[in-house]
Amino acid sequence: MKLSRIALAGGVAASTVLLIAGPAAAHVSVQPVGEAAKGGYATLNFKVPNERDQASTVKLEVSFPADHPLSSVTPQAVPGWDIKIDKSKLDKPLEVHGKKITEAVSKVTWTAGDSEIAPGYFQQFPVSVGALPEDADQLVFKAIQTYDNKEVVRWIEEPTEGGEEPDSPAPVLKLSAAADDHHGGGAADDAKEGDDHKAADTAASTKETHAAASSSSSDTTARTLGIIGIVIGVAGVAFGVLAGRRRSA
Repeated sequence: MKLSRIALAGGVAASTVLLIAGPAAAHVSVQPVGEAAKGGYATLNFKVPNERDQASTVKLEVSFPADHPLSSVTPQAVPGWDIKIDKSKLDKPLEVHGKKITEAVSKVTWTAGDSEIAPGYFQQFPVSVGALPEDADQLVFKAIQTYDNKEVVRWIEEPTEGGEEPDSPAPVLKLSAAADDHHGGGAADDAKEGDDHKAADTAASTKETHAAASSSSSDTTARTLGIIGIVIGVAGVAFGVLAGRRRSA
């Protein structure tokens, strides 16, 4: 009986721990479509889950990193949502394709119009960005989520390396290694392709030469055999005529 009571108490305690721990809360996050390589361009999806049972998400504000400004930020239209883009002056202009960029997008705001994120659903907000910095391993985008009951959740806490995840973590974009230079790689590929074509043409030409030589040899042999056959045939006819004359004599 005592063991049964201990086992029962242990089970209740374990259940209580599980109930208290519960599943980890979802939060606003950012993920690239494909890779987000240093120095390149990428399409990012800001994923916004609705965490409330009795309220819908009606607004999302995403602040772009001021320490690594992006010269190009273009949000994709999301049906039922209005988009507002805020820009700010740069302390240090950016050099992009030979042009100086003096301002960059500092914040993008999506506000629900004919749509909203209902309880139990999530919504993705795509944005094309670039050029990504070459001197950083990640970018932090602070986000603010607003519900229709006026509740505001600030996803702005920056995670620390090796530390535990904050209660309200900011979306973090991990950057991959810089890709090879497209033009350089293209030139090398073109040169290799040209060499491949030359090799193929040479092989084809050699094959045609061998085929032609073989064909010519075959024709010569056929003609020789034909002539020999004619000679043998004439000799046979002459032999037959002579033999007939001898019998007659």
